Amino acid sequence: MSENETLLKLEGITKRFPGVTANEKIDLELETGEIRCLLGENGAGKSTLMNIIYGLLQPDEGKILVKGKEVKFHSPRDAINHGIGMVHQHFMLIPTFNPVENVVIGKGGTRKIMPDIRGAEKKFVDLAKKYDMNLNPKTKIWQMSVGEQQRVEILKALYHGAEILILDEPTSVLTPKETEHLFKILRALKEEGCSIIFITHKLWEATTISDKITVLKQGKVIDTVETKSTDAKSLSWMLVGRKEIQKIEKKGGIEGERILEVDNVWARDDKGLDALKGISLEMNRGEILGLAGVAGNGQRELAEAISGLRPVTKGKIKLKGKEITRCNPRRIQKMGAAYIPEDRIHCGAGQNLTIKENLILKKYYREPFSRKGFLQFPKISNHCANLIDDYNVVCRGAETLGKQLSGGNLQKTILARELDAEPDFIIAEQPASGLDIGAGEFVQNQLIKSRNRGAGVLLISANLDEILLISDRVAVIFEGRIMGVMEADQVDIGIIGEWMLGSDGGKKNAEKETESLEEEKVQ
Repeated sequence: MSENETLLKLEGITKRFPGVTANEKIDLELETGEIRCLLGENGAGKSTLMNIIYGLLQPDEGKILVKGKEVKFHSPRDAINHGIGMVHQHFMLIPTFNPVENVVIGKGGTRKIMPDIRGAEKKFVDLAKKYDMNLNPKTKIWQMSVGEQQRVEILKALYHGAEILILDEPTSVLTPKETEHLFKILRALKEEGCSIIFITHKLWEATTISDKITVLKQGKVIDTVETKSTDAKSLSWMLVGRKEIQKIEKKGGIEGERILEVDNVWARDDKGLDALKGISLEMNRGEILGLAGVAGNGQRELAEAISGLRPVTKGKIKLKGKEITRCNPRRIQKMGAAYIPEDRIHCGAGQNLTIKENLILKKYYREPFSRKGFLQFPKISNHCANLIDDYNVVCRGAETLGKQLSGGNLQKTILARELDAEPDFIIAEQPASGLDIGAGEFVQNQLIKSRNRGAGVLLISANLDEILLISDRVAVIFEGRIMGVMEADQVDIGIIGEWMLGSDGGKKNAEKETESLEEEKVQ
């Protein structure tokens, strides 16, 4: 097949899950020797679409054509047989096997004919040399770096004859040097006629490695553009979906002293890698600071570091002027902090506890709920009944288990527990995620009420609309760093979009605007 011919074509691909359409009538054409970037926020439908192409999911509607012929994939084996390989974000390798063993276990043999390990090793080594992948075929997977494991996955796909290679967020686990090496490999594959679909949410990656960029938002294709004929601002506008900003009317907050200071904070993720890289933030009473960003850029680690759930490796955190860097969660809570976690099911509430037990989870040991070591059940029941009524938790009663509640009512239960004591500082992490419109608005109104009475609210959300709707200031986090902060009434959607995708251009533009404003003040 010659260059510029269509190798893969999608027509009207639609995939629905209960309550959500992940992909809606998606059309896409991939040419031979093309690197196509799929750009979009988390939840835009990128991974679902790739799982359909790779046979892990079947579309509800639409067609897949490979080399002009319609195909139906019922498993990854079908996709592999048609020349499609995929490198998942989380590698599919057996840690105790070496690279060659991982390759041949996928190829398999028959009952009478065992896989040719020696021949496989030679083919593997030849492929590794051809594409400048320095790998020892005898080394066990668990002994390899993450970058080396990724190369094994790429070689495994090529070994099985992949002409189309799908890479799902391939740089999320790589160092900058490893990313540079990966790009070198991809360009070599392109020269050999291999077509590549590169999933990312990083703007600089899309503009550096791709020939064309397809932007997805809420399961739909916004546009496909040639990389050389677009720019960061145009792509960021496509990503956020509009140039205008919706706002909600808020009363003037009760301005007060500094409530939170985060000074040059570093912290590691669950894999031991730096997730926060010198974060600095300041917040006052009576404001909502919205922290925007694509999920996975350090938001969860920041929330956990502030709330005492994750150790800080460097830097300081102060709450109401007192350092809390190494305080435990209970002490931070006693100082007037509340935390609404992202994962309401596993972290926010006990699924096998009743509503009543969930509501007193953080204060059962204090009066009036406990006296001389004994729980005061009448007072607990009365208190919980009032909260259920105030927060409109739809349930059969206070003895209803957490796992029996809908997502919205479980979130209301968590809100009631966290906001009942009128905390001075609130971390709200993805508070309206997965909720219907009514439940989402209820959550947002509760946060605004807290802000209006003088609390400081750190709103962490991957939903930019929610951030812009209720925040007083907007900060953007990208790869563990704060890209910039803007007043809500001065927000530039284009710059925010660029920051979210890691573009320095947005930061420079914001700095110029700030300098201009300062010059005007002086004049």
